Amino acid sequence: MSFINGAVLVLSGPSGAGKSSLIKKIEDEIGAYYFSISTTTRPMRKGETHGVEYYFVDKEEFKKDIEDDMFLEYALVHGNYYGTSLKPVKKALEEGKLVLFDIDVQGNNAITNRLGDITTSVFISPPTLSELKKRLYARATDSDEIINTRLQMAELEIQRVSEYDFLIINDTLDVAAKQLLKIAHTARLKKPLDQINDFVYTWKDLED
Repeated sequence: MSFINGAVLVLSGPSGAGKSSLIKKIEDEIGAYYFSISTTTRPMRKGETHGVEYYFVDKEEFKKDIEDDMFLEYALVHGNYYGTSLKPVKKALEEGKLVLFDIDVQGNNAITNRLGDITTSVFISPPTLSELKKRLYARATDSDEIINTRLQMAELEIQRVSEYDFLIINDTLDVAAKQLLKIAHTARLKKPLDQINDFVYTWKDLED
């Protein structure tokens, strides 16, 4: 799958690791980018905007895209479909943008399987589990039950760090942001396999 100048940057890590804060910190310095959002068949809620929180489509369109293999991943949750559509991703890549994904470890596998030759992956984590717990309680947005679930999930996710190209330990936000910015610039240099093969084919230009 070839895209002109486009590249993919996957960010994973437990809730509370600071992924959103890091993106905000570097977004003005990474050049043109597209932040991937999910597509869903659930009704739009008050205050939501199509193309901001989600892409809202009907079930017929969603199922047609499933048949056409246009989803990186999808799931049926409480009667509604949710998924990561290839349509806006392909458009952004063709425009030469850096496509950012904030996605879990399963999503990283799905993206790598489809777009691996132009994908750079980063796992972002606080320095310790206790620090993560401290941050989750400091946010004061979740119940004790939800926080405990997030901590249990984080313990599972951390076991899969080796599946990623880079690990950023978000201890100090400014330091972690500088590291992520370097990785984002590096990600843009990745070439898809067919472009590499074309170069190798044309490189030997000497006449016999």
